[in-house]
Amino acid sequence: MVRSMNILGISAYYHDSAAALLVDGEVVAAAQEERFTRKKHDSSFPASAARYCLESQGLKLSDIDAVVYYEKPLLTFERLLETYLGAAPRGGRSFVAAMQVWLKEKLFLKTELKKQVAALGEPDAKQPELLFSEHHLSHAGAAFYPSPFEKAAVLCMDGVGEWATTSAWLGDGSELSPLWEINFPHSLGLLYSAFTYYCGFKVNSGEYKLMGLAPYGEPRYVDQIKSHLIDIKPDGTFRLDLSYFKFHRGFRMTGRKFHKLFGRPPRKGETELSQFHMDLAASIQVVTEEVVLKLAQTLRKETGATALCLSGGVALNCVANGKLLQEGIFDQIWIQPASGDAGSALGAALVAWHQHFKASRQPVSGDAMKGTYLGPAFSNSEIRDYLTSIKAPFHALEDPLLFDRLAELLDQGKVVGWFNGRMEFGPRALGARSIIGDPRNQQMQSVMNLKIKYRESFRPFAPSVLEQEVSNQFELNAKSPYMLLVAPVKKELCQPMTAEQEKLFGIEKLNVPRSSLPAITHVDYSARVQTVSDQTNPRYFNLIKSFQRRTGCPTLVNTSFNVRGEPIVCTPQDAYRCFMRTEMDVLVLQNQLLLKDEQPQDEADESWKQEFELD
Repeated sequence: MVRSMNILGISAYYHDSAAALLVDGEVVAAAQEERFTRKKHDSSFPASAARYCLESQGLKLSDIDAVVYYEKPLLTFERLLETYLGAAPRGGRSFVAAMQVWLKEKLFLKTELKKQVAALGEPDAKQPELLFSEHHLSHAGAAFYPSPFEKAAVLCMDGVGEWATTSAWLGDGSELSPLWEINFPHSLGLLYSAFTYYCGFKVNSGEYKLMGLAPYGEPRYVDQIKSHLIDIKPDGTFRLDLSYFKFHRGFRMTGRKFHKLFGRPPRKGETELSQFHMDLAASIQVVTEEVVLKLAQTLRKETGATALCLSGGVALNCVANGKLLQEGIFDQIWIQPASGDAGSALGAALVAWHQHFKASRQPVSGDAMKGTYLGPAFSNSEIRDYLTSIKAPFHALEDPLLFDRLAELLDQGKVVGWFNGRMEFGPRALGARSIIGDPRNQQMQSVMNLKIKYRESFRPFAPSVLEQEVSNQFELNAKSPYMLLVAPVKKELCQPMTAEQEKLFGIEKLNVPRSSLPAITHVDYSARVQTVSDQTNPRYFNLIKSFQRRTGCPTLVNTSFNVRGEPIVCTPQDAYRCFMRTEMDVLVLQNQLLLKDEQPQDEADESWKQEFELD
């Protein structure tokens, strides 16, 4: 019997640590460390995630042929040194702070990685080979290798890797060839993060809030941004005017000159959002879309490829992705669902498989990501044992009966915690660890935001729609399994605003129903669509099908199963804890249905607000 080749990919020490496992080139397991430690964006070595990957396949460390780290730390160190020396004497304090971390932890990362990897195995166990990919190569590998395309252009955009902030590649078979790159400090990702910071949200986690805020505003500051902050060339390449920023030489993103340009200091978190912040969000969104579209046009001309793959943090901007699809620059687009650094653990493993070990590649129909359902799963017997141990009343129901009962509860306006199969890999809940509701219910958005997620009222929710029904609900004729495309709601379902409603500003627009699916229709009549297939998630598909039979509606509201500041739940214990801390009505753990009003009523638990740092 021929032994399989096992490769473990690792991303760690910056943000969103993760581990991913390939067996003979097949993606079999992947998870972020935060899901196990319950610390959002956990950057520590992903020991728990790596152990899960090994255990899921019954492997030991001695069965692993190579561990691949997602970037080259010494190149990053070189970039830091050059940047700070170039900015000297400014940025002295942050240079000293950065060097302390590097000299203590990161400069000797190879030694540290070997030590952490060794701790995953038995004492004195044989160590696997340790390999290093480059940051943007890992992003490109994560974008192209799992895609369904034999040949494709690849565009990676993020804050910064070692040096690159934007890179272009051509994928062909198992080959991945670099074309060109834009280097630090000129970064579209960091420009967007500067506005995230300026509008009072947390960098590296609040960018999606800025995107969600944009439709409430008008893009009044586009010319200002393009005249002062970024010079965009006709081919989409760009340069920033660094005199407005501090990210390359200090602890903050923006400097005094930036604040003077817009006439006020940065917003302090949790203070009121004004029309000004909404207009800024709308403006930077327009600028981002312009750059993305121009770069895509350039890549199409340069490569002649008809398909495009996207990765890097900017690829999570699903509004820009929707515009890109709409423009038809490429015939097909595929976006890596774990586009941030977590997905680079997988990308690094795939790069090693195809480039270091010279394995050939056979594209998989749809893609090779298995719907992102790559995390831990829990059996009905494990769940029942846990519920019995905590004396939590539940109803064990077979699938058809369970789905019909849930359809009834959802139709009544109940909010349901849905825990189903293997956990998703990446930032989106896709029907494995989701909170779901009725999209026809006008109160659903504010109920979910304020009573369950405990987050800002302006944040929109996404629809999960049956794959074959998507074009009946949205102006979209493509699959969107990973919730990475924004599309308009179907005109026939929309309700025009009255003259009086048109006069409303900002958040006032929130309570105006815009369609027959008000809970998922954003203020600009758009929605962040997830298409659900019976191939990748049959149980979630059948639940929506039951809801459709009962109501005629093939769509549910879907948001991630967590409260604000908490990572998405991983275990039944996490799910039950979250259920009891919120005003969720129903919890489903595989085939176990729990009703809130039947649960033992403890004192109101507010401890999570201290436990999780608000984002």
